[in-house]
Amino acid sequence: MSVHLAEPVETPVIETDILIIGAGPSGLYGAYYAGFRGLRVTVMDVLPQCGGQISAMYPEKPIFDIAGFPSVRGRDLVDSLVAQAAPYDVRYLLGERAEDLAHDHDGHPVVRTDRGTVVRAGAVVITGGVGTFTPRPLPAGEGYLGRGQVYFVPDPAEHTGHDVVVVGGGDSAFDWAALLAPIARSVTLVHRTARFRAHAASVEKARALGIEIVTDSEVSAIHGESGVERVEVRHRVEKTTRLLPARTVVAALGFLADLGPLQTWGLELQARRIAVDTRMATNLPRVFAAGDITDYPGKVRLISVGFGEAATAVNNAATVIDPEAALFPGHSTEKES
Repeated sequence: MSVHLAEPVETPVIETDILIIGAGPSGLYGAYYAGFRGLRVTVMDVLPQCGGQISAMYPEKPIFDIAGFPSVRGRDLVDSLVAQAAPYDVRYLLGERAEDLAHDHDGHPVVRTDRGTVVRAGAVVITGGVGTFTPRPLPAGEGYLGRGQVYFVPDPAEHTGHDVVVVGGGDSAFDWAALLAPIARSVTLVHRTARFRAHAASVEKARALGIEIVTDSEVSAIHGESGVERVEVRHRVEKTTRLLPARTVVAALGFLADLGPLQTWGLELQARRIAVDTRMATNLPRVFAAGDITDYPGKVRLISVGFGEAATAVNNAATVIDPEAALFPGHSTEKES
């Protein structure tokens, strides 16, 4: 166990019972549960909005594995989670990255952000998903980012009537292609092999929508004056090339995850994820974790699993903050609304 003592600070310190680092679905549900338990809760995230990867990557994408919802749009799920926590006066520190973690002389975690904000908490719950993520670049797209080449499609309407080329073979690539097909002039998906990482159902849906799928090929060049106008696609085996009309190129080549400053906090890590026990406790005192960032035997990375882990983490954190508190506070239906 590695515990650092916090240095005295002159800036105002935010006092909170629970600091949640990460405003994705797990973090937002944890905020609700902390408020439900009567705890003061602060949520911090490096992104300028709530929702984590959902808001950044697929706000319009339907999500099918949330219990009780046959299908829910990503943006709507985030809005509902924020509304669920709203009655408890959650404090949000958005656009701030947690830089340093130390413990004061009373054993309370003290977190300092890259903007100089200092938060002293009774406990910390880390729900940072996969950490800070950056898109894998499209080599041929250098110079066209923001001029027709994008990594995300937060507002599909911006691409109405466009010829669109989507590059990639994973779920995100097929999701973007299917989302844009009804409103785009044309959608072509380009992948470097004939094998896809996406679910077979997603591939079949793309075919049913009339999306052209070009395999064993890669985007070798992008042409255009003020923005994207044409995309050159080169067959990797036959070495032939073809030009596709395009105003939008969506590079869906995956992401590089980086735990950033978390790696220096003394947390026990397993394959770049935080090791936790059955209480969702880390090796550091008063520090818990939940969601995709955690690792333990049998871990399943689903949003629905993250919800349960967040509740487990908050309930166990509550007993650390107040040893006389009950681990299980009762059901929400037992309390007056």
